[in-house]
Amino acid sequence: MSKTWDKSRLPSRHVTEGPARSPHRSYYYAMGLSTADIKKPFVGVASCWNEAAPCNTALMRQAHAVSEGVKAANGTPREFCTITVTDGIAMGHEGMRSSLVSRDWIADTVELTIRGHSYDALVGVAGCDKSLPGMMMAMLRLNVPSVFLYGGSIMPGRFEGKDVTVLDVFEAVGANAAGMNTMSDEKLAALEKLACPGEGACGGQFTANTMACVSEAIGLALPLSSALPAPYLNRDEYAVASGEAVMRLIATNLRPRDICTRKAFENAAIVVAATGGSTNAALHLPAMAHECGVAFDLKDVAEAFAKTPYIADLKPGGNYVAKDFGEAGGVPMLMKTLLAEGLIHGDCMTVTGKTIAENLEDVVFDPTQKVIYPASAPITKTGGVVGLWGSLAPEGAIVKVAGLEKLQFTGPARVFDGEEACFAAVENRDYKEGDVLVIRYEGPKGGPGMREMLSTTAAIYGQSMGDRVALITDGRFSGATRGFCVGHVGPEAQEGGPIGLIETGDIISIDAEKGTIDIRLTPAEMQARRQKWSPRVTAYGSGVLAKFAKLVGPAHKGAVTHEGYDGERHIYADI
Repeated sequence: MSKTWDKSRLPSRHVTEGPARSPHRSYYYAMGLSTADIKKPFVGVASCWNEAAPCNTALMRQAHAVSEGVKAANGTPREFCTITVTDGIAMGHEGMRSSLVSRDWIADTVELTIRGHSYDALVGVAGCDKSLPGMMMAMLRLNVPSVFLYGGSIMPGRFEGKDVTVLDVFEAVGANAAGMNTMSDEKLAALEKLACPGEGACGGQFTANTMACVSEAIGLALPLSSALPAPYLNRDEYAVASGEAVMRLIATNLRPRDICTRKAFENAAIVVAATGGSTNAALHLPAMAHECGVAFDLKDVAEAFAKTPYIADLKPGGNYVAKDFGEAGGVPMLMKTLLAEGLIHGDCMTVTGKTIAENLEDVVFDPTQKVIYPASAPITKTGGVVGLWGSLAPEGAIVKVAGLEKLQFTGPARVFDGEEACFAAVENRDYKEGDVLVIRYEGPKGGPGMREMLSTTAAIYGQSMGDRVALITDGRFSGATRGFCVGHVGPEAQEGGPIGLIETGDIISIDAEKGTIDIRLTPAEMQARRQKWSPRVTAYGSGVLAKFAKLVGPAHKGAVTHEGYDGERHIYADI
Protein backbone atom coordinates (compact mmCIF):
# COMPACT_ATOMS: atom_id res chain seq x y z
CA MET A 1 0.00 0.00 0.00
CA SER A 2 1.12 3.54 -0.74
CA LYS A 3 3.48 5.02 1.89
CA THR A 4 2.16 8.51 1.16
CA TRP A 5 -1.44 9.42 0.50
CA ASP A 6 -2.92 12.28 -1.49
CA LYS A 7 -5.70 13.57 0.75
CA SER A 8 -6.93 16.20 -1.69
CA ARG A 9 -10.06 14.17 -2.45
CA LEU A 10 -10.52 12.40 0.89
CA PRO A 11 -13.04 13.68 3.47
CA SER A 12 -10.47 13.66 6.29
CA ARG A 13 -8.65 16.58 4.66
CA HIS A 14 -11.29 18.75 6.32
CA VAL A 15 -9.96 17.85 9.78
CA THR A 16 -6.26 17.20 9.16
CA GLU A 17 -4.88 19.51 6.47
CA GLY A 18 -3.60 23.09 6.63
CA PRO A 19 -2.86 25.65 9.38
CA ALA A 20 -6.57 26.20 10.14
CA ARG A 21 -6.83 22.60 11.32
CA SER A 22 -4.22 22.91 14.07
CA PRO A 23 -6.92 22.69 16.81
CA HIS A 24 -8.29 19.52 15.22
CA ARG A 25 -4.84 17.94 14.96
CA SER A 26 -4.16 18.76 18.60
CA TYR A 27 -6.95 16.35 19.54
CA TYR A 28 -5.34 13.59 17.50
CA TYR A 29 -1.96 14.19 19.12
CA ALA A 30 -3.75 13.94 22.48
CA MET A 31 -4.82 10.41 21.55
CA GLY A 32 -1.29 9.35 20.70
CA LEU A 33 -1.32 9.71 16.91
CA SER A 34 1.86 10.80 15.18
CA THR A 35 2.20 13.34 12.38
CA ALA A 36 2.54 10.41 9.98
CA ASP A 37 -0.68 8.82 11.32
CA ILE A 38 -2.60 12.06 10.77
CA LYS A 39 -1.48 12.20 7.15
CA LYS A 40 -2.94 8.74 6.44
CA PRO A 41 -6.58 7.99 5.51
CA PHE A 42 -8.90 7.75 8.50
CA VAL A 43 -10.97 4.57 8.59
CA GLY A 44 -14.02 4.42 10.82
CA VAL A 45 -14.23 0.98 12.46
CA ALA A 46 -17.81 0.73 13.68
CA SER A 47 -18.92 -2.08 15.93
CA CYS A 48 -22.26 -2.93 17.51
CA TRP A 49 -20.59 -4.26 20.65
CA ASN A 50 -22.61 -4.39 23.83
CA GLU A 51 -23.39 -6.72 26.72
CA ALA A 52 -27.08 -7.04 25.89
CA ALA A 53 -26.64 -10.53 24.47
CA PRO A 54 -23.99 -13.01 23.28
CA CYS A 55 -24.57 -11.91 19.67
CA ASN A 56 -22.48 -8.81 20.31
CA THR A 57 -19.89 -9.63 22.96
CA ALA A 58 -17.23 -10.83 20.49
CA LEU A 59 -17.43 -7.72 18.32
CA MET A 60 -14.96 -5.50 20.18
CA ARG A 61 -12.23 -8.10 19.85
CA GLN A 62 -12.83 -8.31 16.12
CA ALA A 63 -12.99 -4.52 15.72
CA HIS A 64 -9.55 -4.30 17.32
CA ALA A 65 -8.32 -6.89 14.80
CA VAL A 66 -9.79 -4.82 11.94
CA SER A 67 -7.77 -1.86 13.25
CA GLU A 68 -4.60 -3.93 13.10
CA GLY A 69 -5.33 -4.68 9.45
CA VAL A 70 -5.90 -1.00 8.69
CA LYS A 71 -2.60 -0.07 10.36
CA ALA A 72 -0.73 -2.83 8.51
CA ALA A 73 -2.00 -1.38 5.23
CA ASN A 74 -0.85 2.16 6.11
CA GLY A 75 -4.13 3.62 7.38
CA THR A 76 -5.31 5.15 10.63
CA PRO A 77 -8.28 3.36 12.26
CA ARG A 78 -10.81 5.21 14.41
CA GLU A 79 -12.98 2.82 16.40
CA PHE A 80 -16.48 3.64 17.64
CA CYS A 81 -19.54 1.77 18.83
CA THR A 82 -23.20 2.14 17.99
CA ILE A 83 -26.37 0.67 19.49
CA THR A 84 -27.88 -2.77 19.07
CA VAL A 85 -31.26 -4.05 20.18
CA THR A 86 -31.04 -7.81 20.44
CA ASP A 87 -34.21 -9.61 19.44
CA GLY A 88 -33.74 -12.63 21.67
CA ILE A 89 -33.90 -10.37 24.71
CA ALA A 90 -36.51 -7.99 23.27
CA MET A 91 -38.82 -10.81 22.12
CA GLY A 92 -42.34 -11.25 23.42
CA HIS A 93 -42.79 -7.94 25.27
CA GLU A 94 -42.73 -4.18 24.71
CA GLY A 95 -38.98 -4.26 24.06
CA MET A 96 -39.60 -5.75 20.61
CA ARG A 97 -41.00 -2.40 19.45
CA SER A 98 -37.43 -1.11 19.56
CA SER A 99 -35.97 -3.80 17.30
CA LEU A 100 -36.76 -2.69 13.75
CA VAL A 101 -36.47 0.96 14.82
CA SER A 102 -32.87 0.26 15.82
CA ARG A 103 -31.93 -0.69 12.25
CA ASP A 104 -32.45 2.85 10.95
CA TRP A 105 -30.96 4.44 14.06
CA ILE A 106 -27.84 2.29 13.63
CA ALA A 107 -27.52 3.57 10.06
CA ASP A 108 -28.15 7.12 11.28
CA THR A 109 -25.61 7.00 14.11
CA VAL A 110 -22.91 5.52 11.87
CA GLU A 111 -23.66 8.23 9.31
CA LEU A 112 -23.45 10.94 11.96
CA THR A 113 -20.15 9.62 13.31
CA ILE A 114 -18.55 9.35 9.88
CA ARG A 115 -19.88 12.75 8.79
CA GLY A 116 -19.04 14.49 12.05
CA HIS A 117 -15.42 13.41 12.00
CA SER A 118 -14.82 13.28 8.23
CA TYR A 119 -13.67 9.67 8.03
CA ASP A 120 -12.58 8.36 4.64
CA ALA A 121 -13.78 4.77 4.80
CA LEU A 122 -15.79 2.36 6.94
CA VAL A 123 -15.46 -1.18 8.22
CA GLY A 124 -18.65 -2.26 9.99
CA VAL A 125 -18.69 -5.17 12.45
CA ALA A 126 -22.15 -6.42 13.44
CA GLY A 127 -23.70 -9.42 15.12
CA CYS A 128 -27.42 -9.28 15.89
CA ASP A 129 -30.28 -9.16 13.39
CA LYS A 130 -30.97 -5.48 12.63
CA SER A 131 -27.38 -4.36 13.12
CA LEU A 132 -26.31 -6.09 9.90
CA PRO A 133 -28.65 -4.29 7.49
CA GLY A 134 -28.30 -1.09 9.52
CA MET A 135 -24.54 -1.12 9.03
CA MET A 136 -24.81 -1.91 5.32
CA MET A 137 -27.44 0.82 4.87
CA ALA A 138 -24.94 3.32 6.29
CA MET A 139 -22.28 2.12 3.84
CA LEU A 140 -24.59 2.60 0.87
CA ARG A 141 -25.78 5.98 2.14
CA LEU A 142 -22.30 7.39 2.74
CA ASN A 143 -20.73 5.64 -0.27
CA VAL A 144 -17.24 5.72 1.19
CA PRO A 145 -15.07 2.63 0.56
CA SER A 146 -16.53 0.05 2.93
CA VAL A 147 -16.20 -3.56 4.07
CA PHE A 148 -18.72 -5.43 6.20
CA LEU A 149 -17.74 -8.08 8.75
CA TYR A 150 -20.17 -10.41 10.51
CA GLY A 151 -19.23 -11.15 14.11
CA GLY A 152 -20.08 -14.84 13.73
CA SER A 153 -22.71 -17.28 14.90
CA ILE A 154 -22.99 -19.05 18.23
CA MET A 155 -21.98 -22.68 18.59
CA PRO A 156 -24.90 -25.09 18.82
CA GLY A 157 -25.99 -26.14 22.27
CA ARG A 158 -26.23 -29.82 23.11
CA PHE A 159 -29.26 -31.28 24.90
CA GLU A 160 -30.31 -34.92 25.18
CA GLY A 161 -27.94 -35.92 22.40
CA LYS A 162 -29.11 -33.29 19.88
CA ASP A 163 -27.86 -29.92 18.66
CA VAL A 164 -30.17 -27.17 19.91
CA THR A 165 -30.58 -23.40 19.44
CA VAL A 166 -32.53 -20.70 21.24
CA LEU A 167 -35.51 -21.63 19.02
CA ASP A 168 -35.74 -24.93 20.90
CA VAL A 169 -36.14 -22.95 24.12
CA PHE A 170 -38.90 -20.74 22.71
CA GLU A 171 -40.74 -23.81 21.43
CA ALA A 172 -40.20 -25.60 24.73
CA VAL A 173 -42.01 -22.73 26.46
CA GLY A 174 -45.08 -23.54 24.36
CA ALA A 175 -44.89 -27.22 25.21
CA ASN A 176 -44.41 -26.44 28.89
CA ALA A 177 -47.33 -23.99 28.97
CA ALA A 178 -49.54 -26.59 27.34
CA GLY A 179 -48.71 -29.03 30.12
CA MET A 180 -47.19 -31.54 27.72
CA ASN A 181 -45.35 -34.42 29.36
CA THR A 182 -42.36 -33.89 27.07
CA MET A 183 -41.43 -30.56 28.70
CA SER A 184 -41.60 -30.32 32.49
CA ASP A 185 -40.47 -27.26 34.43
CA GLU A 186 -37.27 -29.11 35.36
CA LYS A 187 -36.52 -30.09 31.76
CA LEU A 188 -37.15 -26.53 30.54
CA ALA A 189 -34.77 -25.19 33.19
CA ALA A 190 -32.09 -27.66 32.08
CA LEU A 191 -32.56 -26.77 28.41
CA GLU A 192 -32.27 -23.02 28.93
CA LYS A 193 -28.85 -23.48 30.56
CA LEU A 194 -27.44 -25.46 27.61
CA ALA A 195 -29.03 -23.97 24.49
CA CYS A 196 -26.65 -21.03 24.09
CA PRO A 197 -23.11 -22.11 25.02
CA GLY A 198 -21.19 -18.89 24.37
CA GLU A 199 -20.62 -15.88 22.14
CA GLY A 200 -22.26 -15.39 18.78
CA ALA A 201 -25.57 -14.72 17.04
CA CYS A 202 -28.42 -17.25 16.86
CA GLY A 203 -27.21 -20.42 15.21
CA GLY A 204 -29.92 -21.26 12.66
CA GLN A 205 -30.67 -19.57 9.36
CA PHE A 206 -32.45 -16.85 11.26
CA THR A 207 -32.14 -13.14 10.48
CA ALA A 208 -28.52 -12.63 11.58
CA ASN A 209 -27.12 -15.51 9.55
CA THR A 210 -29.42 -14.68 6.63
CA MET A 211 -28.11 -11.11 6.46
CA ALA A 212 -24.55 -12.36 6.95
CA CYS A 213 -25.05 -14.46 3.81
CA VAL A 214 -26.44 -11.36 2.11
CA SER A 215 -23.28 -9.40 2.98
CA GLU A 216 -21.16 -11.91 1.05
CA ALA A 217 -23.65 -12.44 -1.77
CA ILE A 218 -24.06 -8.72 -2.43
CA GLY A 219 -20.29 -8.21 -2.42
CA LEU A 220 -19.76 -6.07 0.70
CA ALA A 221 -17.97 -8.78 2.74
CA LEU A 222 -14.93 -10.92 2.03
CA PRO A 223 -15.75 -14.44 0.78
CA LEU A 224 -16.23 -16.97 3.61
CA SER A 225 -15.91 -14.22 6.24
CA SER A 226 -19.29 -15.10 7.76
CA ALA A 227 -18.56 -18.81 8.10
CA LEU A 228 -16.60 -19.21 11.33
CA PRO A 229 -18.46 -19.13 14.67
CA ALA A 230 -17.83 -16.12 16.91
CA PRO A 231 -15.79 -17.98 19.57
CA TYR A 232 -13.20 -19.10 17.02
CA LEU A 233 -10.22 -16.80 17.45
CA ASN A 234 -9.14 -17.39 13.85
CA ARG A 235 -12.15 -15.24 12.88
CA ASP A 236 -9.76 -12.41 13.70
CA GLU A 237 -7.83 -13.26 10.54
CA TYR A 238 -10.88 -12.21 8.52
CA ALA A 239 -11.07 -9.04 10.60
CA VAL A 240 -7.45 -8.17 9.82
CA ALA A 241 -8.05 -8.97 6.15
CA SER A 242 -11.13 -6.72 6.14
CA GLY A 243 -9.01 -3.84 7.45
CA GLU A 244 -6.45 -4.44 4.73
CA ALA A 245 -9.16 -4.75 2.09
CA VAL A 246 -10.73 -1.37 2.89
CA MET A 247 -7.36 0.30 2.37
CA ARG A 248 -7.16 -1.23 -1.12
CA LEU A 249 -10.66 0.12 -1.80
CA ILE A 250 -9.53 3.62 -0.81
CA ALA A 251 -6.59 3.32 -3.20
CA THR A 252 -8.79 2.19 -6.11
CA ASN A 253 -11.83 4.31 -5.10
CA LEU A 254 -14.13 1.29 -5.35
CA ARG A 255 -17.29 2.22 -3.45
CA PRO A 256 -20.40 0.41 -2.18
CA ARG A 257 -22.63 1.75 -4.94
CA ASP A 258 -20.20 0.38 -7.53
CA ILE A 259 -20.69 -3.03 -5.91
CA CYS A 260 -24.37 -3.08 -4.91
CA THR A 261 -26.02 -2.90 -8.33
CA ARG A 262 -29.44 -4.25 -9.28
CA LYS A 263 -27.80 -7.55 -10.23
CA ALA A 264 -26.07 -7.71 -6.83
CA PHE A 265 -29.40 -7.28 -5.04
CA GLU A 266 -30.83 -10.09 -7.15
CA ASN A 267 -27.89 -12.29 -6.10
CA ALA A 268 -28.58 -11.46 -2.47
CA ALA A 269 -32.28 -12.34 -2.73
CA ILE A 270 -31.45 -15.60 -4.48
CA VAL A 271 -29.06 -16.60 -1.71
CA VAL A 272 -31.75 -15.81 0.90
CA ALA A 273 -34.23 -18.10 -0.84
CA ALA A 274 -31.67 -20.83 -1.52
CA THR A 275 -30.86 -21.01 2.20
CA GLY A 276 -34.48 -20.85 3.40
CA GLY A 277 -33.54 -17.58 5.06
CA SER A 278 -35.46 -15.12 7.20
CA THR A 279 -38.51 -13.31 5.86
CA ASN A 280 -36.94 -10.18 7.37
CA ALA A 281 -34.65 -10.05 4.33
CA ALA A 282 -37.70 -8.88 2.38
CA LEU A 283 -37.65 -5.76 4.57
CA HIS A 284 -33.92 -5.23 4.69
CA LEU A 285 -33.03 -5.65 1.01
CA PRO A 286 -35.51 -2.94 -0.11
CA ALA A 287 -34.24 -0.70 2.70
CA MET A 288 -30.65 -1.14 1.54
CA ALA A 289 -31.66 -0.55 -2.09
CA HIS A 290 -33.47 2.63 -1.02
CA GLU A 291 -30.13 4.07 0.10
CA CYS A 292 -28.45 3.74 -3.29
CA GLY A 293 -31.15 4.29 -5.91
CA VAL A 294 -31.77 0.68 -6.89
CA ALA A 295 -35.46 -0.12 -7.49
CA PHE A 296 -35.92 -3.29 -5.45
CA ASP A 297 -39.10 -3.64 -3.38
CA LEU A 298 -40.99 -6.69 -2.10
CA LYS A 299 -42.22 -7.63 -5.57
CA ASP A 300 -38.67 -7.62 -6.93
CA VAL A 301 -37.48 -9.68 -3.96
CA ALA A 302 -40.31 -12.16 -4.51
CA GLU A 303 -39.51 -12.50 -8.23
CA ALA A 304 -35.98 -13.53 -7.32
CA PHE A 305 -37.32 -15.92 -4.68
CA ALA A 306 -39.72 -17.52 -7.17
CA LYS A 307 -36.99 -18.74 -9.51
CA THR A 308 -34.65 -20.03 -6.79
CA PRO A 309 -34.29 -23.65 -5.66
CA TYR A 310 -34.08 -24.31 -1.92
CA ILE A 311 -30.70 -26.05 -1.44
CA ALA A 312 -29.35 -25.42 2.09
CA ASP A 313 -30.71 -27.79 4.74
CA LEU A 314 -30.64 -25.30 7.59
CA LYS A 315 -32.71 -24.76 10.71
CA PRO A 316 -35.47 -23.78 11.35
CA GLY A 317 -36.90 -25.60 8.31
CA GLY A 318 -34.00 -28.05 7.99
CA ASN A 319 -31.52 -29.99 10.06
CA TYR A 320 -28.24 -28.07 10.33
CA VAL A 321 -26.93 -24.92 12.02
CA ALA A 322 -24.66 -22.10 10.87
CA LYS A 323 -21.49 -23.84 12.09
CA ASP A 324 -22.32 -26.81 9.86
CA PHE A 325 -23.00 -24.50 6.91
CA GLY A 326 -19.61 -22.84 7.34
CA GLU A 327 -17.81 -26.17 7.60
CA ALA A 328 -19.55 -27.29 4.39
CA GLY A 329 -18.05 -24.33 2.53
CA GLY A 330 -20.47 -21.55 3.43
CA VAL A 331 -21.65 -18.89 0.99
CA PRO A 332 -18.90 -19.53 -1.61
CA MET A 333 -19.87 -23.21 -1.83
CA LEU A 334 -23.55 -22.26 -2.11
CA MET A 335 -22.89 -19.62 -4.76
CA LYS A 336 -20.62 -21.98 -6.72
CA THR A 337 -23.49 -24.38 -7.41
CA LEU A 338 -25.94 -21.53 -8.04
CA LEU A 339 -23.49 -20.04 -10.56
CA ALA A 340 -23.01 -23.42 -12.24
CA GLU A 341 -26.76 -23.52 -12.91
CA GLY A 342 -26.84 -19.92 -14.17
CA LEU A 343 -28.94 -18.72 -11.24
CA ILE A 344 -26.73 -15.83 -10.07
CA HIS A 345 -24.83 -13.05 -11.84
CA GLY A 346 -21.13 -13.84 -11.82
CA ASP A 347 -20.06 -10.46 -13.20
CA CYS A 348 -20.91 -8.44 -10.06
CA MET A 349 -17.97 -6.65 -8.41
CA THR A 350 -17.03 -7.30 -4.77
CA VAL A 351 -14.83 -5.78 -2.06
CA THR A 352 -12.00 -8.09 -3.12
CA GLY A 353 -11.68 -6.02 -6.28
CA LYS A 354 -12.74 -9.11 -8.21
CA THR A 355 -16.10 -10.30 -9.48
CA ILE A 356 -18.21 -13.03 -7.90
CA ALA A 357 -17.15 -15.43 -10.67
CA GLU A 358 -13.47 -14.60 -10.15
CA ASN A 359 -13.82 -15.12 -6.38
CA LEU A 360 -15.37 -18.54 -7.04
CA GLU A 361 -12.83 -19.75 -9.61
CA ASP A 362 -10.93 -21.94 -7.16
CA VAL A 363 -13.99 -23.18 -5.27
CA VAL A 364 -14.85 -26.80 -6.06
CA PHE A 365 -18.29 -28.05 -5.06
CA ASP A 366 -17.95 -30.76 -2.42
CA PRO A 367 -20.49 -33.55 -2.97
CA THR A 368 -19.51 -35.30 0.27
CA GLN A 369 -20.90 -32.58 2.57
CA LYS A 370 -24.56 -32.94 3.51
CA VAL A 371 -25.67 -29.35 4.18
CA ILE A 372 -25.67 -27.73 0.70
CA TYR A 373 -27.41 -29.63 -2.09
CA PRO A 374 -26.41 -29.15 -5.74
CA ALA A 375 -28.66 -26.56 -7.37
CA SER A 376 -29.33 -29.17 -10.06
CA ALA A 377 -30.79 -31.53 -7.43
CA PRO A 378 -32.38 -29.21 -4.81
CA ILE A 379 -34.35 -30.00 -1.68
CA THR A 380 -37.31 -28.33 -3.40
CA LYS A 381 -37.47 -26.64 -6.81
CA THR A 382 -38.81 -23.36 -5.48
CA GLY A 383 -37.16 -21.13 -2.92
CA GLY A 384 -37.61 -21.26 0.82
CA VAL A 385 -39.42 -17.89 0.96
CA VAL A 386 -42.47 -16.76 -1.06
CA GLY A 387 -44.25 -13.45 -1.70
CA LEU A 388 -48.06 -13.30 -1.56
CA TRP A 389 -50.55 -10.82 -3.02
CA GLY A 390 -54.35 -10.64 -3.04
CA SER A 391 -57.42 -8.97 -1.59
CA LEU A 392 -56.05 -9.28 1.95
CA ALA A 393 -52.61 -7.94 1.01
CA PRO A 394 -52.72 -5.59 -2.01
CA GLU A 395 -49.19 -4.38 -1.18
CA GLY A 396 -47.98 -7.91 -0.56
CA ALA A 397 -46.99 -10.25 2.26
CA ILE A 398 -44.26 -12.83 2.84
CA VAL A 399 -44.13 -16.44 4.05
CA LYS A 400 -41.26 -18.86 4.66
CA VAL A 401 -42.16 -22.22 3.13
CA ALA A 402 -38.88 -24.05 3.81
CA GLY A 403 -39.82 -27.20 5.70
CA LEU A 404 -43.56 -26.87 5.05
CA GLU A 405 -45.35 -29.88 3.57
CA LYS A 406 -48.66 -28.10 2.91
CA LEU A 407 -48.54 -24.89 0.87
CA GLN A 408 -52.26 -24.05 0.96
CA PHE A 409 -54.46 -23.11 3.90
CA THR A 410 -58.08 -21.97 4.14
CA GLY A 411 -59.92 -21.31 7.36
CA PRO A 412 -61.91 -18.91 9.52
CA ALA A 413 -60.16 -15.84 10.91
CA ARG A 414 -59.59 -15.48 14.63
CA VAL A 415 -58.75 -11.80 15.02
CA PHE A 416 -56.51 -10.29 17.73
CA ASP A 417 -55.51 -6.65 18.10
CA GLY A 418 -51.89 -7.05 19.19
CA GLU A 419 -49.65 -10.04 19.93
CA GLU A 420 -50.34 -10.24 23.66
CA ALA A 421 -54.00 -11.16 23.12
CA CYS A 422 -53.07 -13.89 20.68
CA PHE A 423 -50.30 -15.26 22.88
CA ALA A 424 -52.74 -15.48 25.80
CA ALA A 425 -55.18 -17.44 23.65
CA VAL A 426 -52.43 -19.79 22.50
CA GLU A 427 -51.11 -20.24 26.03
CA ASN A 428 -54.61 -21.19 27.17
CA ARG A 429 -55.16 -23.34 24.06
CA ASP A 430 -58.14 -21.14 23.26
CA TYR A 431 -57.99 -21.80 19.53
CA LYS A 432 -58.67 -24.79 17.31
CA GLU A 433 -57.23 -26.69 14.39
CA GLY A 434 -58.01 -24.97 11.08
CA ASP A 435 -58.06 -21.43 12.50
CA VAL A 436 -56.28 -18.57 10.79
CA LEU A 437 -54.94 -16.50 13.68
CA VAL A 438 -54.75 -12.82 12.74
CA ILE A 439 -52.50 -10.46 14.72
CA ARG A 440 -52.97 -6.88 13.57
CA TYR A 441 -51.99 -3.36 14.61
CA GLU A 442 -48.40 -4.59 14.78
CA GLY A 443 -47.20 -2.89 11.59
CA PRO A 444 -44.50 -0.22 11.33
CA LYS A 445 -46.92 2.58 12.25
CA GLY A 446 -49.57 0.66 14.16
CA GLY A 447 -47.30 -1.08 16.65
CA PRO A 448 -45.42 1.07 16.36
CA GLY A 449 -42.24 -0.79 15.50
CA MET A 450 -43.43 -3.88 13.60
CA ARG A 451 -42.74 -6.44 16.30
CA GLU A 452 -41.72 -10.04 15.67
CA MET A 453 -44.08 -12.82 16.77
CA LEU A 454 -41.65 -15.59 17.73
CA SER A 455 -43.04 -16.09 21.23
CA THR A 456 -46.47 -16.84 19.76
CA THR A 457 -45.36 -18.91 16.77
CA ALA A 458 -42.94 -20.93 18.87
CA ALA A 459 -45.65 -21.60 21.45
CA ILE A 460 -47.96 -22.86 18.69
CA TYR A 461 -45.21 -25.11 17.37
CA GLY A 462 -44.41 -26.32 20.86
CA GLN A 463 -48.05 -27.40 21.17
CA SER A 464 -47.66 -29.49 17.98
CA MET A 465 -50.08 -27.20 16.14
CA GLY A 466 -47.57 -25.59 13.76
CA ASP A 467 -49.01 -27.27 10.67
CA ARG A 468 -52.63 -27.21 11.84
CA VAL A 469 -53.23 -23.47 12.03
CA ALA A 470 -52.04 -20.48 10.04
CA LEU A 471 -51.01 -17.12 11.43
CA ILE A 472 -51.00 -13.82 9.56
CA THR A 473 -49.86 -10.40 10.74
CA ASP A 474 -48.95 -6.92 9.59
CA GLY A 475 -46.00 -7.31 11.94
CA ARG A 476 -42.92 -9.47 11.40
CA PHE A 477 -41.66 -12.91 12.22
CA SER A 478 -38.32 -13.92 13.61
CA GLY A 479 -36.06 -15.76 11.22
CA ALA A 480 -36.50 -18.60 13.71
CA THR A 481 -40.25 -18.83 13.07
CA ARG A 482 -41.58 -21.97 11.43
CA GLY A 483 -45.07 -23.06 10.51
CA PHE A 484 -47.60 -21.49 8.15
CA CYS A 485 -46.89 -17.89 9.16
CA VAL A 486 -47.52 -14.91 6.88
CA GLY A 487 -45.99 -11.55 7.77
CA HIS A 488 -45.59 -7.99 6.45
CA VAL A 489 -49.26 -7.90 5.32
CA GLY A 490 -49.76 -4.53 3.65
CA PRO A 491 -51.29 -2.05 3.81
CA GLU A 492 -51.13 -2.43 7.58
CA ALA A 493 -54.18 -2.15 9.83
CA GLN A 494 -53.20 1.32 11.09
CA GLU A 495 -53.39 2.58 7.49
CA GLY A 496 -56.83 1.08 6.91
CA GLY A 497 -55.57 -1.99 5.06
CA PRO A 498 -57.89 -4.99 4.63
CA ILE A 499 -56.26 -6.73 7.62
CA GLY A 500 -57.73 -3.95 9.78
CA LEU A 501 -61.24 -4.58 8.42
CA ILE A 502 -61.59 -8.34 8.76
CA GLU A 503 -63.64 -9.89 11.56
CA THR A 504 -63.51 -13.19 13.40
CA GLY A 505 -65.20 -15.83 11.27
CA ASP A 506 -64.25 -14.36 7.88
CA ILE A 507 -62.76 -16.99 5.59
CA ILE A 508 -59.14 -16.47 4.56
CA SER A 509 -57.41 -18.45 1.80
CA ILE A 510 -53.63 -18.64 1.41
CA ASP A 511 -51.84 -20.38 -1.46
CA ALA A 512 -48.07 -20.22 -1.22
CA GLU A 513 -47.75 -22.15 -4.48
CA LYS A 514 -49.71 -19.59 -6.50
CA GLY A 515 -48.56 -16.67 -4.32
CA THR A 516 -52.03 -15.51 -3.25
CA ILE A 517 -53.72 -14.41 -0.02
CA ASP A 518 -57.41 -13.50 -0.14
CA ILE A 519 -60.42 -12.86 2.06
CA ARG A 520 -63.91 -13.99 1.06
CA LEU A 521 -65.62 -10.63 1.20
CA THR A 522 -67.18 -8.67 -1.63
CA PRO A 523 -65.88 -5.19 -2.46
CA ALA A 524 -69.16 -3.78 -1.15
CA GLU A 525 -68.72 -5.56 2.19
CA MET A 526 -65.16 -4.27 2.48
CA GLN A 527 -66.27 -0.73 1.67
CA ALA A 528 -69.04 -0.84 4.30
CA ARG A 529 -66.51 -1.89 6.94
CA ARG A 530 -64.04 0.75 5.81
CA GLN A 531 -66.61 3.49 6.39
CA LYS A 532 -66.92 2.41 10.02
CA TRP A 533 -63.18 2.05 10.58
CA SER A 534 -60.86 4.56 12.23
CA PRO A 535 -57.15 4.26 13.15
CA ARG A 536 -56.21 3.32 16.68
CA VAL A 537 -54.44 5.67 19.04
CA THR A 538 -51.21 3.95 20.06
CA ALA A 539 -49.66 4.13 23.51
CA TYR A 540 -46.73 6.11 22.11
CA GLY A 541 -47.30 9.83 21.68
CA SER A 542 -43.72 10.94 22.23
CA GLY A 543 -40.18 9.64 22.13
CA VAL A 544 -38.38 7.59 19.54
CA LEU A 545 -41.30 5.24 18.78
CA ALA A 546 -43.63 8.16 18.08
CA LYS A 547 -40.97 9.68 15.86
CA PHE A 548 -40.57 6.37 14.00
CA ALA A 549 -44.34 6.05 13.48
CA LYS A 550 -44.47 9.52 11.91
CA LEU A 551 -41.54 8.89 9.57
CA VAL A 552 -41.80 5.23 8.59
CA GLY A 553 -42.99 4.08 5.18
CA PRO A 554 -44.73 0.84 4.16
CA ALA A 555 -43.24 -2.61 4.71
CA HIS A 556 -43.12 -3.55 1.02
CA LYS A 557 -40.67 -0.71 0.45
CA GLY A 558 -38.52 -1.64 3.45
CA ALA A 559 -40.18 0.36 6.28
CA VAL A 560 -37.66 3.15 5.77
CA THR A 561 -37.61 6.49 7.58
CA HIS A 562 -36.11 8.99 5.13
CA GLU A 563 -36.20 9.95 1.46
CA GLY A 564 -33.09 7.96 0.57
CA TYR A 565 -31.38 8.25 -2.79
CA ASP A 566 -34.30 10.11 -4.38
CA GLY A 567 -33.89 12.98 -1.93
CA GLU A 568 -30.11 13.05 -2.09
CA ARG A 569 -28.45 16.35 -3.06
CA HIS A 570 -24.86 15.37 -2.37
CA ILE A 571 -22.84 12.25 -1.61
CA TYR A 572 -20.88 12.34 1.65
CA ALA A 573 -17.87 10.61 0.09
CA ASP A 574 -17.40 13.55 -2.28
CA ILE A 575 -17.49 16.40 0.25
